[in-house]
Amino acid sequence: MIWLLYAACAGFLTLFLIAPVAIAIGGVSLSNLAEIAQHPVLRDGVFNALGIASVTTVACLAIALPLAWIAARYRFAGRGVAEALLLAPLILPPFVGAIGFVQVLGRHGALNALLVGLGIVAPGQEIDWLGDHRLAAVVAIEALHLYPFLYLTTTAALARLDPALVEAARAAGAGPLTVWRRVLLPLLAPGLFAGASVVFVWSFTELGTPLMLGFDRHLAVQIFNGLAEVEKNRLPFAQVVVMLTLAALIYGIGQGIFGRRADALGKGASAPWPTVALRGWWAVAAASPFVVVIILAAAPHAAVALLSFSGEWYGTVLPRWFTTDHYAQALAHPHVVPGILNSLLYAGAATVLAGSLGAAIAWIAVRARPFGWQGLDLLAMLPLAVPGLIIAFGTLVLGVLLASVPVLGPIIDPRQNPTLLLICAYAVRRVPYVVRAVAAGLQQTPVALEEAAAACGAGPWLRLTRIVLPLIAASLAAGMLLTFSFSMLEVSDSLVIAQKRDFWPITRVLYSLTEILGNGPALACAFATWCMLFLACALWTASALTGRGAGRLLRD
Repeated sequence: MIWLLYAACAGFLTLFLIAPVAIAIGGVSLSNLAEIAQHPVLRDGVFNALGIASVTTVACLAIALPLAWIAARYRFAGRGVAEALLLAPLILPPFVGAIGFVQVLGRHGALNALLVGLGIVAPGQEIDWLGDHRLAAVVAIEALHLYPFLYLTTTAALARLDPALVEAARAAGAGPLTVWRRVLLPLLAPGLFAGASVVFVWSFTELGTPLMLGFDRHLAVQIFNGLAEVEKNRLPFAQVVVMLTLAALIYGIGQGIFGRRADALGKGASAPWPTVALRGWWAVAAASPFVVVIILAAAPHAAVALLSFSGEWYGTVLPRWFTTDHYAQALAHPHVVPGILNSLLYAGAATVLAGSLGAAIAWIAVRARPFGWQGLDLLAMLPLAVPGLIIAFGTLVLGVLLASVPVLGPIIDPRQNPTLLLICAYAVRRVPYVVRAVAAGLQQTPVALEEAAAACGAGPWLRLTRIVLPLIAASLAAGMLLTFSFSMLEVSDSLVIAQKRDFWPITRVLYSLTEILGNGPALACAFATWCMLFLACALWTASALTGRGAGRLLRD
């Protein structure tokens, strides 16, 4: 029974994770790679993606590290609320926030209107932020969306850091800068690297934001634009190889430099990290960086919400008048309701699939532990390390290849019906959430209860249904809820695999709405506002089910 379950889980992950990655990087010749190196536009796409990822990572470090240090060392009124609001950018994909940025940073957007009103810029001489500074706009959007990952890993590293090491350095006469440079940063390096690697890989492979801003000289956008000729042109395959190779190479270099510096940190703190209570102006000074970052991070989301209610917003700081008509018009749009129904189908089926698969893998890894269980556990975590665009691209090509089999064609050909591929792709991307959530629940459940039931004659099925499942139900529900909510707003798989309009999910519909002249962006923002509320409620419910805060839930 155990080996049958093991084989089923490993087989599914091999077919819909390993095979797509292998297909995406297979069959590429040196001539294809040479073409990328020689063609100036393609070469710029690689360098721009690397530049965006590098600057975004540095920007996230500059935002997250000071905030994490203040949160770890000081107590002040409203700190808990501020830490929760810092995670707000996670409730919406950055490509939706890009719609708000277009409204704020456009030639006739809110920022230029403010500058004209203050007399800083003359009327008719507005700055073309998205024309001359489009790369900087992509960096800004992604940095304001991704810094929470670095904040979470840095606060976790600070919580595990032994304060006795810092006190020993100070007792030896080291000044504050020396303590930071010679003690704190080396000890925090593993946590910083963990968050920085997520930020770098995410921003390097991010498709939605540069696509929404019309930044075509980006590796991910060039791969997306090449999908139309994927059966004849091998260039997108070569670009995928370049993307995966560079991401793995940079991650490997970072792991070699920082990954082995966790010895002192890994022993844990011998005593709680001391905190200082602040009051008055000192408390205001400590809270100010949180307020500034929260306002900046909320700006795209606020712009999305404002645009959804705007009757007219052109050349002014705020809309001239407000209306709720866009919400009714969005629901009346012929693509919106089918898109919602499609996403409910895809996300619901993916949640059931990921829940079953993740629970089985967690049980194998925590309870059964047959030979080779570590390999299955590692395989289940692999989607966190492989860029989503690469999985989506490989899954699309896998479907095209399998469509040549007469029996499989009607159900797996993405050109006819991408439903099965989307469900499997969504499930594979979110399996790690369920595995980690259920594994945590199983580790907190005493195995003695199952042993006692077995001693009383209860069979495996009875023990599972009467003891194990009730005890881990909250953890399983939280993992499945995260799977469902993030699948509803999945970007890469939705944009790449859903080629046929009848099968578009929510994010593909959102992208199409922004291309409609006139009130298209407002309709998209009305739709996106509902999505923001949905995901925020889902995260709150998941944290309530597990008894953990949203930050700890996402970090775990």
